[in-house]
Amino acid sequence: MLTIFTNRLGGISQGVYGSLNLGDHVGDLAADVLRNRELISDLYGPVQFMNQVHGNRIAIIESVTDEQPTADALVTGIPGITLAVMVADCIPLLLTSQQVVAAVHVGRRGLVNQVAIKTIELMREMGGKDIAASIGPAICGKCYEVSADIHNEVISQFPLADSRTISGSLALDLPKALYSELQGVGIVEISNVSQCTVEDGDLFSYRRDGVTGRQTGLVSL
Repeated sequence: MLTIFTNRLGGISQGVYGSLNLGDHVGDLAADVLRNRELISDLYGPVQFMNQVHGNRIAIIESVTDEQPTADALVTGIPGITLAVMVADCIPLLLTSQQVVAAVHVGRRGLVNQVAIKTIELMREMGGKDIAASIGPAICGKCYEVSADIHNEVISQFPLADSRTISGSLALDLPKALYSELQGVGIVEISNVSQCTVEDGDLFSYRRDGVTGRQTGLVSL
């Protein structure tokens, strides 16, 4: 079983993408991204990426292909396939069991449209038992400042997401809300990597830098 979160170190990309950028949609040189992905595959086996759109579509993966499914969660029950979720502030959520694993992209919209819950439901339909969760590095509640409209929309559904920045402005704590949501559907074993992407310079952060790369969460049976 593999569950790992990459950072921005150890690749060949240059400048704002330095150095282990795994996102092929952010303006980095295609050859550099391909080489970075090859470095990951050399370490962790064939990796399936996805075209993430902040939705709640789930793709079941039976083999690794260059074609990236448009989805925000990947699920597989086949050993040897590594699933990847790309992030630069959103939550990379990895779900594991002895029967099936999943990589889930949980941003603000993903939390609201319950992509994590829908993925867990599918894993259980596929025979997954005793599912465990790993919440990877993401923007923290002190750094994710939002407008009043967005704040109200999210906390009306997830009160625990309510947060404030250091200056006292409205913010959202998505990892805290996700943790509670996972507990609510019976996930007992939850690990939460508390690194904030904005505060940690070894991580890519869209909120901090604007133009930047993507790190990943990787999972396989």
